[in-house]
Amino acid sequence: MPRVTMKIPRWLVAAAGLAAVLPVARAQLVNGIKAVVHDTVITYEEVNAAAAPAAQLLQRQYRNDPEALRKRLNQVLDENLEQLVQRQLILQDFARAGYNLPESLVDEVVNDRIRERFGGDRVRFTKTLQAEGLTFEKFRQQVRDQFIVEALRAKNISREIILSPHKIEQYYRQHADKYRVEDQVKLRMIVLPKAAGGDAGTARALAEEILAKLKEGATFAEMASVYSQGSQRSQGGDWGWVEKSVLKKELAEVAFSLKPGEVSGVIDLPEACYLMLVEEARPAHVRPLAEVRDELERALLLEERERLQKRYVDKLRTKTFVRYF
Repeated sequence: MPRVTMKIPRWLVAAAGLAAVLPVARAQLVNGIKAVVHDTVITYEEVNAAAAPAAQLLQRQYRNDPEALRKRLNQVLDENLEQLVQRQLILQDFARAGYNLPESLVDEVVNDRIRERFGGDRVRFTKTLQAEGLTFEKFRQQVRDQFIVEALRAKNISREIILSPHKIEQYYRQHADKYRVEDQVKLRMIVLPKAAGGDAGTARALAEEILAKLKEGATFAEMASVYSQGSQRSQGGDWGWVEKSVLKKELAEVAFSLKPGEVSGVIDLPEACYLMLVEEARPAHVRPLAEVRDELERALLLEERERLQKRYVDKLRTKTFVRYF
């Protein structure tokens, strides 16, 4: 008999809000069929439940742009439907293959989840299930299904990923533009905000005083630690290596005109006065492989997982009845 997910009160408010901006979806029966995978029904209710957390975030993000909200919500619904279909394809693969999952192992995983989420507090766990409209048996089934999906994904995807040195170097060459950086300066900065409605000359006078001390031999880091009101004050005004795009246009023009070791004059802008020290400079370049290897491997692993996931799911589709409504 087709499995139909029960209502989950925790997300009903979000689902109602989602329906309000998607009149077509709202017109459907609450448990109308969205897709069938083998003998399992995926309902509108299930898709809305899966999409609810993202829907809440989108409603805040696009509250002033209803059309953009509608488009993004439709996209989120499609994405969550596809995730649910893929989940059922993998569960059907598990059932078809005749794998044995000891119930004692499922119980162990359930107990681990209770310890992780509730500190082993069974009373709090039970109250949370009741608030979410779940029975213990339903929760246990969800945990079992999740364990199966993760195990089969690991078996069919993760173990096939081998990042050879040749593959890493080839990826680096093909994506060199991703690791290209602009001209950079190693920058320290003192920020002296102007008080709203106050004497704008106060910040300027203090900046001139600090500049005089720097010319007398005071260190820039010391002056920044004492006087700067910028977020890098505790680091002696150290911004590290920055590109032009990081700075306001007026600040970037000055910073990239300074030579290493040179201190700017007072930069007087409407919101604050600034002093800058350029410690080092380096021209635009492609970051070397040794520097980006970890970042590159993460990107390559993600790309490979997505490719293998698609191949695995496409293979399952050829063996399983799937219909969308």
